[in-house]
Amino acid sequence: MSRRSGLCLGRRQLLRYAGASLILSVTPLAGAVGKQPSVLAVRVWPAADYTRVTLEHEGELKFKHFLIENPDRLVVDIEGVEFNSVLDSLSSKVATDDPNIKLLRAGRFKPGVVRLVMELKGKVNPQVFTLAPVGEYGHRLVLDVYPLNPPDPLMALLEGREGAVEPLKNEQDFPTGDNKPGAPEVHTAKKTGKPVVDRLVTITLDPGHGGEDPGAIGKGGTYEKNVTLEVARRLKRRIDAEPNMRAVLTRDSDFFVPLNVRVQKARRVQSDLFLSIHADAWIKPDARGSSVFVLSERGASSTQARLLAQRENEADLVGGVNIRSRDPFLARTLLDLSQTATINDSLKLGKYLLGELGSINTLHKNHVEQAGFAVLKAPDIPSALIETAFISNPEEERRLNDDAYQEKLAEAIVRGIRQYFIKHPPGPKARPSVIG
Repeated sequence: MSRRSGLCLGRRQLLRYAGASLILSVTPLAGAVGKQPSVLAVRVWPAADYTRVTLEHEGELKFKHFLIENPDRLVVDIEGVEFNSVLDSLSSKVATDDPNIKLLRAGRFKPGVVRLVMELKGKVNPQVFTLAPVGEYGHRLVLDVYPLNPPDPLMALLEGREGAVEPLKNEQDFPTGDNKPGAPEVHTAKKTGKPVVDRLVTITLDPGHGGEDPGAIGKGGTYEKNVTLEVARRLKRRIDAEPNMRAVLTRDSDFFVPLNVRVQKARRVQSDLFLSIHADAWIKPDARGSSVFVLSERGASSTQARLLAQRENEADLVGGVNIRSRDPFLARTLLDLSQTATINDSLKLGKYLLGELGSINTLHKNHVEQAGFAVLKAPDIPSALIETAFISNPEEERRLNDDAYQEKLAEAIVRGIRQYFIKHPPGPKARPSVIG
C-alpha cells in the first residue's frame, strides 16, 4: 500500500468514528478557485449567557452542523464558500477568557466545503442559523453556543446581595398576616411623614442594544450600545447602595439580548420595575433633550414616539434572533396589551423620572410619551424606556461620553425611582423559590 493510499484510508476511518481527526482534517488553504462567495467578516460576542459567532458573507450558503464529545466540539460544514484570510484568522478572534469557547479554527475540509471547528469549554446547546441582509449587514451565518447549564439570574442576584441584605428571620417569627417573609412593611417616617418601604425591591435595568446591534451611532462614532451599558452600570451601583433596593442587568457586557428575553429576565427575578436605557437619534442633528416613554394601549402619542418604537422593535432583526427558537406562548403574552393597571403605574413612574431628568438636561417633551415598545410589554411590571439624550446631536453625544454626566444621569434616575416608591409603596410579593 502506498503512503498516499494509507493516508486516505486513515482519514476515512478517523472521520467515521468522529474522533480527534476533525481538527487534523481541517487543512487551511490560502485561497479557492472560482467565484464562490467570500466571508467578509467574523465577529465574536462572548458572554456568560451565551457566546455568539457571526460570519458575514456574500450570497446564501448551505451548511450543516453537529456536536462531538471527548473533547466537546461544535463542527459546521459550509458548502460553496471561498476559504480566505478572514476565515484563516478565526483562531485570533476568541479571547482566552471566553466563558464558552476554547478555540475556533477553519480550513478546507474537502473540495467545495470549508469546515469550522469550535472547541468548547463545556457542554452546550448550539443554535446555528442564517440571517437575511438588514441595515448595514449582508448575509450572516450565526453560531450561538448556550451553556447546557445556563447561569440562574435569580441565584446570581441572591448571591450578589449576600451580606448587603439583612438575613431572613425564622418562619416562627412571622406567625400570620402581612408580616410573613416577602411582604413589605410600610410605616411613616417621623421627620417627613411619608411612607417608607422596608421590603427589598428589585429593579431590572436594560441597557439597550448590544452585540451585533450597535443601536444609533453618533457623528463622532459613539455607539448607543456602549453608552447605555455604561449608564446602566453606574445606575446599578447607585441602586445597590440603597438600603431597600437591588438591581439586575439584562446584559452586563457587549452581547445581544432578544427583546422577549429581556422581559423574561425581569419576570424571572420578580422585578418591581423595569427600566430600558437608550440614547435617542433623529435625522436632524439639532434635536436634543431627554425623554421617557411607556407602553401604549391605543397607539403612539406622537409621530416621533411611533417611529422610535418601530426602530427599537426592529432590534431583533439587526441583533439577530433565531425565529424557530422563539416561545409562541411568550410571544402571545408580549402582544397582550390589556394591562391598564400596569400602564397607569408606568405613567406615574415616568412622570417622576422625567421630572428628575429635567433637572440635569433639557427635556425633549415635557410629558411622558407612549408607544408600542415590545420591550415594555411585561404584563405585571411597571416599565419605562428612558432616552437619556440625542446621540445624533454632537453636543449631547459629547456629554453622553462624559463620566460626570453619566453619573448625573444615574443619580437623577435614582431620585425618580425613590419618589415613585415613596408615593406608591410596593405591595406584597411572594418570595420566589430558589430550589433547583
